[in-house]
Amino acid sequence: MHKSHDPHAPAAIPIEFDDFLKVDIRVGTIVAAENFEKARKPSYILMIDFGSTLGIKKSSAQITVHYRLAELVGRQVAAVVNFPPRQIGPIRSEVLTLGFPHANGEVVLFAPDQGVPNGGRLF
Repeated sequence: MHKSHDPHAPAAIPIEFDDFLKVDIRVGTIVAAENFEKARKPSYILMIDFGSTLGIKKSSAQITVHYRLAELVGRQVAAVVNFPPRQIGPIRSEVLTLGFPHANGEVVLFAPDQGVPNGGRLF
């Protein structure tokens, strides 16, 4: 998750449509979730299935306030899949799971409101 969860953050500078197309946002289904015991802030490690093209990718997510491990498996989420992997403590986070700030500033996951095929790209 991005470091800034400020619900009152100013609008970003305008970009060109081609800039948007550079960001590859895909939908996937969480197939496994566990506590990230060695994280500095309470976090989970998610294994997300993005379908046959991308396969299963790992993500670290600070979503412990609004989500319990048992309810995450089977849930679809959106993630940026074309950032370079990021080393977060002992794990390598391969995708950036997306969310929005709740009124309390904690992350609420971003997901389609209907089931869609894993690996579908946001447009």
